[in-house]
Amino acid sequence: MATLLSVNVGKPKDVPWQGRTVHTGAWKAPVHGRRMVRRLNVEGDGQGDLAGHGGEIRAVLVYQLQSYRYWEKHFGRDDLTFGIFGENFTVDGLPDDEVCIGDRYRIGEAEFEVTQPRVTCYRVGMRLGEPTMASLLVAHHRPGFYLRVITEGHVQAGDEITLTRKGPEELSVADTDALLYLPDRDPAKLRKALNVPALSPGWQQSFRELAAAGQPKQEPGWPGERAATQQPREEAGWPGFKTMRVARIVPEAPTISSIYLETTDGTPLPEARPGQYLSLRLAVGDATPAVRSYSLSSVPTAGTYRISVKHEPHGKVSSYIHATLHPGDLVDIAGPRGAFVLQEGTRPIALISAGIGATPVLAMLHRLAATRDPRPVWWVHIAHDRAHHAFADETHTLLAQLPCAHEYVYYTAEATAHRDEPYITQGRPAAQSLTAMRLPTDADAYLCGPAAFMDDFGSFLRDHGLSPERIHTEQFSALPAINPGMTPTVAIRPHQPPGPTGTGPLIIFARSGITTPWSPVHASLLDLAEACDIPTRWSCRTGVCHTCITHLVTGDITYTTPPLEPPEAGTILVCCSQPTTEVVLDL
Repeated sequence: MATLLSVNVGKPKDVPWQGRTVHTGAWKAPVHGRRMVRRLNVEGDGQGDLAGHGGEIRAVLVYQLQSYRYWEKHFGRDDLTFGIFGENFTVDGLPDDEVCIGDRYRIGEAEFEVTQPRVTCYRVGMRLGEPTMASLLVAHHRPGFYLRVITEGHVQAGDEITLTRKGPEELSVADTDALLYLPDRDPAKLRKALNVPALSPGWQQSFRELAAAGQPKQEPGWPGERAATQQPREEAGWPGFKTMRVARIVPEAPTISSIYLETTDGTPLPEARPGQYLSLRLAVGDATPAVRSYSLSSVPTAGTYRISVKHEPHGKVSSYIHATLHPGDLVDIAGPRGAFVLQEGTRPIALISAGIGATPVLAMLHRLAATRDPRPVWWVHIAHDRAHHAFADETHTLLAQLPCAHEYVYYTAEATAHRDEPYITQGRPAAQSLTAMRLPTDADAYLCGPAAFMDDFGSFLRDHGLSPERIHTEQFSALPAINPGMTPTVAIRPHQPPGPTGTGPLIIFARSGITTPWSPVHASLLDLAEACDIPTRWSCRTGVCHTCITHLVTGDITYTTPPLEPPEAGTILVCCSQPTTEVVLDL
């Protein structure tokens, strides 16, 4: 017979951590007497980060006395008081390898259903003073689990815990946790997980994508969970950088030029997937060589890649490309990479862009036209005016080669009517524009442009009825941060890290334009990126959740904490890695 030993609650508060502030509800303490449990939490309790914790599906967190005893022995500690693992219910019994997803239990007046294992989160390590705790909970198969409240009611320490219904498939909490976070997944258990209605939506989505994608490594869905959307994959190409020659440079608009690149020995180039990009390493002045990434803007031929670059007024590298680079010059190039790629399928396609954001979706359009793809295609592009509309004739010609294409172009600053070109509209598209375009709600949308444009148009697409997982986006600059629980601060432009200059190998953050020597004062590449105020993405900080997965353009690293599951070839987990050579990161 299992027993409720302690009811623990705590309101979210701000906690100082590594020079920053974390808003967290992980600090919980036992309370005496009866407590009402409602749909969202226990009376007097709260969660600081509702993206990864809380809500109806994760209303109550459970941890076991037997795991307390296990960790006391593991760490040699005798100060682990109830609630220190962030749990609401400390229980005697209900081990993770016996409790199953979908099991229902009556405790006091209330009834609960098991929905998922604990989310891997760095805050449990904060609370215990054990930084690797998130990894250890998974590796030792002792995560604990969340409950959904089926029937509200009072509970108190000493209540018996009674099983009222077994979950379908009898998939244990420990097995479910291992399916998501550990290698060598059992396909039979993965199929079982897909047949458990009580499993939380985030985990269901992760398992569906694991099954559909043949169990790849994953990028984040919810912070601390993992999903296979836009996952890194092993890229066709070559390791590191190779020297290529500028074949020709073609102006496309007043501020945009296309650069055609060829091999120096005439060998064929590997095929790139439509939407991928190249990284260029250029010696700009006397400074350390700079690395920047630019999308391929057409389908490569056997001997040529084409990138298209906008001249940014204060852009050191783009200024060099437009003013100094000439045909015949040699440039160091890293092979095609990137997960923003055209997918196979039968659904309609929407290629949506603004300004220079047209480049990756233009490569997709080239592929569709080359194969006369039968899928209906919607091309939506926003430009300043006719003069600044790069690739206008090229895209119009490509669309004419498709069996079912729809073209919509918006000029934001030109009032001239285009009676002979009815697909051109003055102004900007609005939410109702998608209805007028008759864009199908089952379309796959590929979206690229300034961040504000993608936010607005992404919202238009969702409101129109497109599923979020069918809206694919590409951002040229640093990706939006995922820092669960961190108190928002004023955005700061990336810069050199404070303190003495390091003496180790160079670290090049390609998206952010920062090059800095490594210093052992930093615990990891993630720690260095944060010191430079580069937007970062992480959750567990211990190599479990893969939220921090980052493309390694070139270089070698070592792991200070070995990941529980290694990431894809060509990618690393920056939260637990340090460089052993010069490193270029797509960060």
